[in-house]
Amino acid sequence: QVQLVESGGGLVQPGGSLKLSCIVSGSFFRIYAVGWYRQAPGQQRESVANITSSGSITSADSVKGRFTISRDNAKNTVYLQMNRLKPEDTAVYYCNYQETWGQGTQVTVSS
Repeated sequence: QVQLVESGGGLVQPGGSLKLSCIVSGSFFRIYAVGWYRQAPGQQRESVANITSSGSITSADSVKGRFTISRDNAKNTVYLQMNRLKPEDTAVYYCNYQETWGQGTQVTVSS
């Protein structure tokens, strides 16, 4: 059974940076796409960024130029580097792999 564990969230001031990590259990990580999503209070969960097995990336318009997704197949880990954070980035961030969700990690952007 696949399990995902996110980490790296926290409280940061506007303009600051955070790097999220998601460790994926399982032997076939390298052959599947993996993505980051977020859900703000009272909002639907939305896609933030996705990276395929070949490294192709898609990102939401709201984060382009600020957030970067990457993966380390040797570590079964996907990252989300978030720069120039804004208050509207405040949400619980989730990792998704093979239709399985992690528990989420809270990101709060506030002064």
